[in-house]
Amino acid sequence: MLSLATVGFAVNFWAWALLSPLGPRFKDSLDLSSFEQSLLVAVPVVVGSLGRIPVGALTDRYGGRVMFPIVSAATIVPVLYLGLAGHDSLAALLIGGFFLGIGGTAFAVGVPLVNAWFPPARRGLAIGVFGAGMGGTAISALTTVKLVDAGDMATPFLITAAVLAVYAAVAALLLRDAPGRTVPTEPLGRRLATTARLPITWQASALYAVAFGGYVAFSVYLPTYLKTGYGLTQADAANRMAGFVILAVAMRPIGGWLSDRLGPVRVLAGSLGVVVLGALVQSFTPPLAPLGTIAFLAMAAALGAGSGATFALVALLTPGNQVGSVTGVVGAAGGLGGFLPPLVMGSLYGEYGTYAAGLVLLAVVATAALIYTLTGVRAAAEGDGAPKARGGRRAEARTADTTA
Repeated sequence: MLSLATVGFAVNFWAWALLSPLGPRFKDSLDLSSFEQSLLVAVPVVVGSLGRIPVGALTDRYGGRVMFPIVSAATIVPVLYLGLAGHDSLAALLIGGFFLGIGGTAFAVGVPLVNAWFPPARRGLAIGVFGAGMGGTAISALTTVKLVDAGDMATPFLITAAVLAVYAAVAALLLRDAPGRTVPTEPLGRRLATTARLPITWQASALYAVAFGGYVAFSVYLPTYLKTGYGLTQADAANRMAGFVILAVAMRPIGGWLSDRLGPVRVLAGSLGVVVLGALVQSFTPPLAPLGTIAFLAMAAALGAGSGATFALVALLTPGNQVGSVTGVVGAAGGLGGFLPPLVMGSLYGEYGTYAAGLVLLAVVATAALIYTLTGVRAAAEGDGAPKARGGRRAEARTADTTA
């Protein structure tokens, strides 16, 4: 089930990220401004992020077995539209990008599905492995431009739509929810209100907006940054972005694994510290080889590990029957955290001709998140909420042992 969920996450994220590698090409062919190009790649991010809130709550109610095939099948429609008809104007691209955001909601389906299948002591690693499915953005980065060059603009979209169709069929046949899954009976609105009252919802949202938001922002904007700031070709910039994504993806399960052993607060604090340092170094626009590359790869590793640690914290402090709802809100915050930076970077570059101010802002935000992690989040993880959560985990573990 973990493998099926991870593949599904990767396939949907592949579709979700199709516009990003083509951003520079659309800028040239449609004569877009820096802000318009940033808006183009950011729209799927914000829609996929906000959509996680209802999709996560629906997954709590109906389960991943129902929701994964539905989300995957629904994503086929905008993918085909963009490939066949919706790439000749900015308006058409924005409409297609809006509905392409459906693919981004798959995250809120997979986390509660995976969480229910694993005992508490292994959830950090399991959810981290699932989170590695965000590497679907690397598939897009490595293949989209090459497929357009080898065929035409429709080629990558048609291939992705076919893969989504195959996965939706396989998931409908093989995917299963964990035995004994607790199904909430309250109405959707009441469950979301209950979720909003949980402190972990907002604590994890703030941290994920920085950790995963930073990853999303770089994954969609890095090709533009490298092409504009360093004069790289579109293909070279896309390949380097893929390297950033692959490292972040590899570090996400490691962040979850370390959180199972060291605690998520320590992992988050270390990760955010690395982001602060990397952003400050890169704000001086050092030569790409080696210092700029080192700074970006260090931030990639830290953002991946921090994303994994955030959901280890969610698994630690969230009641089992509300994981989907909390995941939806936290996932939305992460995606929204990735929506604003490309717009800010594009606007600042258009105004000042440099990305330095945007990177300094990232360092400031990461510093604030680091301070919050070491104060409020640590108090929640080690204070009144932690014994209750740990007690809940022991009870869940006993139930799982009895069931086995």
